[in-house]
Parts: sequence; C-alpha cells; structure tokens
Amino acid sequence: MEQTEMLWQYQQADMAADAFEREIKRSPNRVALKKNREFLVEQQNAVKRMEQEVAEMADRVEVIKVAINRIEGQLAALQSRMEANPPADLKQAQEMARDAQKLLNNLNDYEREMKRIQKDAADHERSEKEIRVKYAKVKTEYDQQKVAYEAEYAEQTRQLEAKQAFAQEKAKSVEKALLDKYAQVKKHCVPPVARLYGDQCGGCNMSLPQVTLRKFKNDVLYIECENCGRMIIQ
Repeated sequence: MEQTEMLWQYQQADMAADAFEREIKRSPNRVALKKNREFLVEQQNAVKRMEQEVAEMADRVEVIKVAINRIEGQLAALQSRMEANPPADLKQAQEMARDAQKLLNNLNDYEREMKRIQKDAADHERSEKEIRVKYAKVKTEYDQQKVAYEAEYAEQTRQLEAKQAFAQEKAKSVEKALLDKYAQVKKHCVPPVARLYGDQCGGCNMSLPQVTLRKFKNDVLYIECENCGRMIIQ
C-alpha cells in the first residue's frame, strides 16, 4: 500500500478519535455537571464574601460602641461642669452649647451608622440563608449527576483509548517525515490531508496553479495547498 494511502487511513482514524473526544466534552451530562459545579463554587465564594463583610461590620460596630461611650462620657462631663460652674456670660454659654451640640451631632452620626450596619447585617444573613438553601438543592443534584457521569465517562474513556490506539496502529505504517508534516499542518488546519479533485484542493476547494500540480509528475507524495496549507494527495 502506498504511503499516501496509509497516511489517509491514519488521518481517518485520527480524525475519528478527535471527533469522539470532542463529543465527550459536549456530553449533556458533562455540560450539566460543569454548570452545577461552577454554580456551587460561585455560591461558596459568595458566602465567603458575605462572611468577610459581616466580620468587618462586627469590627466596625465595636469601634462605634467605643466611640459612643466616649461621647456619652464627654457629654456627662460637660453637663457636670456646667452644673458645677455655670457660664459666667453669654459668650461662655454659647461656647458650651456649641461643644454640646458638636458631641450630640457626632453621637447621632454614630447611631445612624450603627442602624445602617445592623440593617446590612440582617440583609446579609437573609441572603446567606437563601444561598445555603439553593446550594443544598443543587449539591444534591450535582452528587447524583456525578455518579451517573462517572460511569458514562469511564465507558467513553475506554472507547476513546481504543480509537486512539487504532490510530496509533495505523501511524506505524506511515513514514516519520509524513507524520511530522501531518502534525505540523494539523496545528492550524484540520483535517491536515486532502484529496486532489481535478485541479482543486479537497479541503478548501480552491484551484491550484498548474506549476504546483506538475509536481505530481515528479513522483512527489504530496503537494501543499497554497491557500490553506493542507497536504494534498492524489
């Protein structure tokens, strides 16, 4: 059998193995499993972010509590000072009133922030519960899918390995130089080998110049398509 015909048979076996491998990757069970796995990872990350945000809120609440206690102490001290030493004139009374109002404004700001944080924390807790419910439902579905897919994948792997082994057996009859060229062309053009139909490349259907076609008269095994780069055999 001529080398070109053996190369053609190898390509058929190689393309069949590649096609089956792509079919495995597009398996509905595999796609569904991958989708659910991505969802589970996404939900895990969302819970982690919420937990981190809640922890930061808790830290901020402690800071606010300390600030509120400090302001309340300052207000109490200011009130005691005013009672012990009432302002001697209007100017002194206004200064004390301004100090008291500033402390009250700061206290109100902290109290508003505290309420906002408490609301955000409650929202986070509610969202986290909803996520955990969805996660548990999808996780159950994922575990069932995984068991079914693993059995399917084991059989698909066995079939793929058989197809790849068949292709490699065909490759043993092909010269190394042809296999090397085949592998090189396959990186950018699939399938790498095409038949010649009239004066056209069977891969891209473009006509080839006569000067290129005349190379076959010199007993070359193949010519290269000037358009797509495929190996063209007769």
